[in-house]
Amino acid sequence: MKVEDKKIGPNEPIFIIAELSANHMNDFDVAVKTIEAMAEAGADAVKFQTYTPDTITIDCDNEYFQINQGTIWDGQVLHDLYEDAYMPWEWQPKLKKIAEDLGLIVFSSPFDKSSVDFLEEMDVPAYKIASYEITDIPLIKYVASKGKPIIISTGIASLEDIELAIQTCLDAGNEQIAILKCTSSYPSPFDEINLNTIPALEEKFNVIVGLSDHTMGCEVSIAGVSLGAKIIEKHFVLDRTMDTPDSEFSMEPQEFKQMVESIRNVEKALGNDTFELTEKMIINQDFSRSLFVVEDIKKGDIITEDNVRSIRPGFGLHPKYLNEILGKKVKKNLKKGTPFELDFIG
Repeated sequence: MKVEDKKIGPNEPIFIIAELSANHMNDFDVAVKTIEAMAEAGADAVKFQTYTPDTITIDCDNEYFQINQGTIWDGQVLHDLYEDAYMPWEWQPKLKKIAEDLGLIVFSSPFDKSSVDFLEEMDVPAYKIASYEITDIPLIKYVASKGKPIIISTGIASLEDIELAIQTCLDAGNEQIAILKCTSSYPSPFDEINLNTIPALEEKFNVIVGLSDHTMGCEVSIAGVSLGAKIIEKHFVLDRTMDTPDSEFSMEPQEFKQMVESIRNVEKALGNDTFELTEKMIINQDFSRSLFVVEDIKKGDIITEDNVRSIRPGFGLHPKYLNEILGKKVKKNLKKGTPFELDFIG
């Protein structure tokens, strides 16, 4: 997969997404400052959400629209929550230009066809399907038909849901698919993450797999990279004390920066599945074990475990030959500290 000039996949740098979500506080200047902080913290991309309260739900407060699922938003009506959380659409082209000038890739999660059309006019390079929209097959089909990379979160999805979403993209002629392991709990408890699902998803669906991480801290994201995640997505906020719908489970700039640095170090440490020795490793073989003369030996003396031993450094005969040379006579005088060689024996 390639999003603008960023390749995503095996042997490529992890694609790190900062999610702006509702953390703009309905203030354009706060949104700008947040994007600037994202770039400073090392994010590759910023993701918006493109909806209005009326494109994502209806203005109704009966029991079906009351939030009462044990979330941080319990007690609110869906329409009221989204009225507070949504980003005005007229901001988004301006914010996209600001972010791109800072070197960030900009894309968004659409929630209906009108938002897809709007984002097409903005010329976004990719789309994200949010966790709760994975069952909206008509929306996924419409997004996939645009022929751009599509990243799908799997937070509430069964295997059948994931399979149907992927097949919908393929049927639309779009093979640029990534899925994000996600736990739709905010913040997510550690014992519900199940990171081992990442390699299992990759093996089952043969697509790029990443992680949308709603835990506190960066441990889960770093561990996800070690298990094969090629994309990491985290919510980003200037300050967690800010009163926004998502601030409670979002990362502050310094935390995000530390996560990025840790991920980049883990990338280096993972390396390749190779047993070839580096130049440094070869040089350091000098410090390995080898057979040395450890007592002065006269010509004709017998080699014993007292006068020849396996010790550091590694300039002598390989230790595997010790049993072969024990009991043999040496054909010359040997001084203590001499690396042993096979031609010392007659």
